[in-house]
Amino acid sequence: MVAVPQPIPASAERVVSRARSVRTLELLQGSLSPQKVARQSPVLAGLHRAADGALIGALMAAALLSAFTLHWQHRWTTAFTRLETTRSLSHRLTESTAMIERHLLKQTNLPESMVPTKVANLLYLERPINPSGLAKSEEAHLLSQMMDQPINHGY
Repeated sequence: MVAVPQPIPASAERVVSRARSVRTLELLQGSLSPQKVARQSPVLAGLHRAADGALIGALMAAALLSAFTLHWQHRWTTAFTRLETTRSLSHRLTESTAMIERHLLKQTNLPESMVPTKVANLLYLERPINPSGLAKSEEAHLLSQMMDQPINHGY
């Protein structure tokens, strides 16, 4: 008689493959666990913790600096936009003022007694003599007395 191999049920195959994968996973986790490394080599574990802390600190510093950079870039952009708006409005005000002045100058006429001249045609006049005949110190005294008088308000 010849023995015929009987097929293994599918549920049994799943159990066996699951057990193999669990043992493999346990083997990997056990060999790479931080507790095992810390027991075997405490200096190396300390270096790993320090490196992890340094990386986390560097990432946090980079994130913080990025946030500050974006914030100040936004502030600068806002301020520059306001500056450009101010410059534009100032330029428009200057143009409007110039247009109004040009219009007023076209509307006014110079008196006929005024004529164009040059420096050579100007005359220099001496300071007039004091008509009151008072000395300058007397004038200053009279002026100070007038300034000391109270001013009555109203009618």
